Amino acid sequence: MTDPDHLDEGFFWRYRELLDAEDAAFDELEHAYEEGDRARYEQDLALWRTVVERRAVFLDRTGFGPGGATAGTPRLVTS
Repeated sequence: MTDPDHLDEGFFWRYRELLDAEDAAFDELEHAYEEGDRARYEQDLALWRTVVERRAVFLDRTGFGPGGATAGTPRLVTS
């Protein structure tokens, strides 16, 4: 799935959408922490984790996550 043809505008649009959602969820989490609102913090933490998981699943499904590549599939090197 990491075929260069798969990295089209739709891929990047969806990935940007997921990053924006993660950023917004983290902002809410940060505000709850700063305000000392434990109940809201727990709620926002659960939401943030859900959003991060959606991004991870997307990357796995497209072959760029730790569980998404199969034998012989090119991988991004991060070092």
